[in-house]
Amino acid sequence: MSLETLWLALLGLLLAGYFVLGGYDYGAQMLSPFLGSADTGPRPDTGAGAGPGAGTGTGPDGRNAALDAIAPFFLGNEVWLVAFAGVMFGAFPHLEGSLLSGLYPLIVAILAGLVLGNAAIQLRGRTRGARAVKVWNALVVLGGALPAVCWGIVVGLLLHGVPRRADGSFHVGAGEVFGPFALTCGVATALLFAGHGAAFVALRSEPGTAAAARRIGATLLAAAGAAGALALLLSVFGAGASMTRTWTSVVLFALIVAALAAGWWYLGKGRDTLAFTATCLATALPVLLIGAGQYPYLLSASASGGITVDDAVADGATLKVLIGFGVVIVPLILLYQGWSWWAFRGRTGRRHPSYF
Repeated sequence: MSLETLWLALLGLLLAGYFVLGGYDYGAQMLSPFLGSADTGPRPDTGAGAGPGAGTGTGPDGRNAALDAIAPFFLGNEVWLVAFAGVMFGAFPHLEGSLLSGLYPLIVAILAGLVLGNAAIQLRGRTRGARAVKVWNALVVLGGALPAVCWGIVVGLLLHGVPRRADGSFHVGAGEVFGPFALTCGVATALLFAGHGAAFVALRSEPGTAAAARRIGATLLAAAGAAGALALLLSVFGAGASMTRTWTSVVLFALIVAALAAGWWYLGKGRDTLAFTATCLATALPVLLIGAGQYPYLLSASASGGITVDDAVADGATLKVLIGFGVVIVPLILLYQGWSWWAFRGRTGRRHPSYF
């Protein structure tokens, strides 16, 4: 395997890992008002009576079941995005320059959503007034929905192709962002992340919350499948994805559909571990669809051509120097992620306290 292929695979692995781990964070944030209060009992300094948050996704002590489920992980999951950006900057500098400049408004919106969501979750846990809690709850949802929709639009634009100017630069305008295919991909990704988050909450929560999460998650995965079918229909009629490897793309799309169907089925049967495994696959496979379905292009133009792997990759000497990053940093990320999952295994309230 060449160094270029190795670094391309690592780039895809890091982005797929971020979609899987960050995806359930965003999904849980979007679902936090709908999954009821955490049912693990009140904190020691609060009473057990019904409070102002009853029936609104907030417990009498201000707790929230969905946020409790992601509490030990949600900041650590962003490490995958940082690592992805580091590999793109170092190993594919020409892609970084073209991609960030062309998709600048969407990248800014994603980062704004990340900051807003993280701040709202932290500040929500330090607020006691009912009205203020409602405001932070709304911002928590927005902080999950905004990155989810924007990442979906980015996926849609990359699948469709990004307009290229005469000077070779890439530019994305409102017409592309709000085009039917990009918007459909944005909605489909938001629904997928929300269903993925529901599967994670079902895996992590107590029985009452888990049952509600299964019902909501099954509905969301079915809706994501319907949005994906619309995106496929647009592609069939020439208004959607433009792929260089048609049969590879067909196989990968079929795998995404199968993963969605499996997630829906297992949620209905109460098989939380298998359902979450299926939604993990469904959130990771779109990254492979972009990479393998459009190979050798990393950033394709909507008309023709684009940036290939050879155009975007750094020189061989730089790649060799960067091997130290891959050998040291990536295993550390995997070890940290594995340790955090082991340390906080089990359902919320049984193995660790509430954080928010």
